[in-house]
Amino acid sequence: MRSTRFAALTAGAALAASCAPSVVSTAQPAADWRPVPAVGAVEPSDTVKNAPASAWRDVDPNNLLIMELKNGAKIAIELAPQFAPVHVANIRAFARAGWWNNATIYRVQDNYVVQWGNGDAENPLPPGVVKTPPAEYDRPLAGLQVRPLYYPDAYAPKVGHVDGWPVGYDPASGRAWLTHCYAHVGVGRDLAPDTGTGGELYAVIGHAPRHLDLNIATVGRVLEGFDKLTSIQRGTEALGFIKDPANHVPIARIRVAADMPAAERPAFEVMRSDSEAFSAYVLGRANRGGTFFNRPAGGVDLCNVNVPVRRKP
Repeated sequence: MRSTRFAALTAGAALAASCAPSVVSTAQPAADWRPVPAVGAVEPSDTVKNAPASAWRDVDPNNLLIMELKNGAKIAIELAPQFAPVHVANIRAFARAGWWNNATIYRVQDNYVVQWGNGDAENPLPPGVVKTPPAEYDRPLAGLQVRPLYYPDAYAPKVGHVDGWPVGYDPASGRAWLTHCYAHVGVGRDLAPDTGTGGELYAVIGHAPRHLDLNIATVGRVLEGFDKLTSIQRGTEALGFIKDPANHVPIARIRVAADMPAAERPAFEVMRSDSEAFSAYVLGRANRGGTFFNRPAGGVDLCNVNVPVRRKP
């Protein structure tokens, strides 16, 4: 059943947490401890505003989904075929077959995910969809140009950005993977070895659940209209499922932007993570100053970098 997709993965999380031993540290930071700010950091908003055209890359319309809700809201989602090519190909096939026409958003779990789909476990799949995709939870590090983030991370040996995507990576194993940051989109699945087809998707609406990294295929992120998803009333059933189907949020359709008439097709740009502007942006995120911050953090979490996105001028 579609209700078990992805939800089954999280069912044991609370039990595991309750059984974990309690560890209390009595260590205290030194009284004179202060973060060390970087010299010359520029406010991130100023960096974005002044970034040259060369610091931005176009979002390929073949990698752009436009979700239209029946209430008129539109949500733009960029796909990442370089990290999950089979799942992304499936998602394009689902969109082009009208799979999500009249489907619904049926799960909204506070501080976690919003999920939508059309019952890929019960309904016949469209032609061209791979029923059992490989576990595209990571990929070879070779061939990727990583802009490292030089701050500690709790979930990966190293983290950084590839073409504007936040990634974890391990030089020892030679693997890299997309991370579960806010607004990122993943594939709903049942218990392993099931990997999900891409017909059931979810987006992260809370604190980044990085424990899902390397366990679920992350396939994209919301670029615009995310407030239309985060503002949906939370489900009252276990794991945030919406009890009454009458309260499910209806989806009119989801299309690949490349298939839309040019006049209707939105165009977006993402800041290139190999640009000087992005390096300055990260420095600014890690060392907020100005008239508000008097204690710069001296560091930043991968998912708090918030890679800049804008409508194409």
